[in-house]
Amino acid sequence: MNELIVIEGTNASGKSSLGVALAKEFNGEIISADSRQVYARMDLGSGKITPEEMNGVPHHLLDVRQPGEFFSMAEFQSLAYAAIEDILSRGRQPFLVGGTGLYVDAVAEGYVLSEKKPDPALRAHLETFDTPRLYEMLREQCPDTDIDPRNRHRVMRALEKLAAGDEGPSPRQPRYETLKFGVTWPREILKQRIDERLERRLQQGMVEEVQAMLAEGVSEEFLTKLGLEYKYLTWYLTGKMGYEQMVEELGNAIKRFAKRQMTWFRKDPRIIWLDMAADPLAQARPYIQSFLEGQ
Repeated sequence: MNELIVIEGTNASGKSSLGVALAKEFNGEIISADSRQVYARMDLGSGKITPEEMNGVPHHLLDVRQPGEFFSMAEFQSLAYAAIEDILSRGRQPFLVGGTGLYVDAVAEGYVLSEKKPDPALRAHLETFDTPRLYEMLREQCPDTDIDPRNRHRVMRALEKLAAGDEGPSPRQPRYETLKFGVTWPREILKQRIDERLERRLQQGMVEEVQAMLAEGVSEEFLTKLGLEYKYLTWYLTGKMGYEQMVEELGNAIKRFAKRQMTWFRKDPRIIWLDMAADPLAQARPYIQSFLEGQ
């Protein structure tokens, strides 16, 4: 199988810049594995890498949908496979870089996914229940589920899959040999980086970014379902909370999310963890050289 290099990590961990540095060194191109960066014009809120930060390294799966459009993990996987094959066909090395653990694993682990889209009638029915009740419904049908009970979207998708007769974990047919790196920081440093990044993006116009989408007719429902920045900024712009409350609660929500990301990543014993406070490029380099040489 062909080789795929994976770099995954929490928000504000520096995975994007590390991916660029490694791709420059190893003749690579990057496939973004982020469930919100697939949307055009959602730049600051999603933490999307800028053209300047790309430093000439081609990036794939950014801006492939318009805000408000449906986009599934199966669609991401299909587009990612196509991008990887294109990169390989040109003799270059694909790097899969991102923080959406399910998207990363769908490609790296080769999940066999259903192309079925959600049933609108069932989705409307499920929306009438609060998240704790939805989780109870899931536990009644699947007592050993490991889905986060607070993750409303994943709980609902699990219920929809069960209703469609798509039960149990996804079978796997990996297409690539993978080398996986994980990047993060000590907890207190990561919290500081999250706060600094949030403040910087607010100053750069993140509020105005969401305001423009609301003005263009992107629904509040769509934005709030994206979570984190888009949810809290929408709540602020529609008068559901004040600015200071929004900033404080959003910062705390991002930190909780980073903790959940780490919980997901830590389940994979094959991830090689890089010390971002030292020299992650030097740490990763010998692993990649050996991997690409087939040793």
